[in-house]
Amino acid sequence: MTDNTATKINDLLASVKTVRDRYEKGRMERETVREWVLRLGSYPSPHGDRVREASEWFRTHPESEASADTRQIDIAKLAAIHSERTCLAL
Repeated sequence: MTDNTATKINDLLASVKTVRDRYEKGRMERETVREWVLRLGSYPSPHGDRVREASEWFRTHPESEASADTRQIDIAKLAAIHSERTCLAL
């Protein structure tokens, strides 16, 4: 992994944690989160796989006012991207 790629992944992980935390606490609207996820670029695996899964979820669930169940899935999709952080040590 190049330094540039590692920096890009670290930036993604820091950003997704912030977005997830703010959304979970009600300090960020779902539409803002959705737009942010849909604008994410490509990343190498395993992070890229999780980004693509989150993008697909938000693309197919565009409602701005989501049910509690949908919000939980939203948060889980964001958390899945962040949970791959341990792979950086490999």
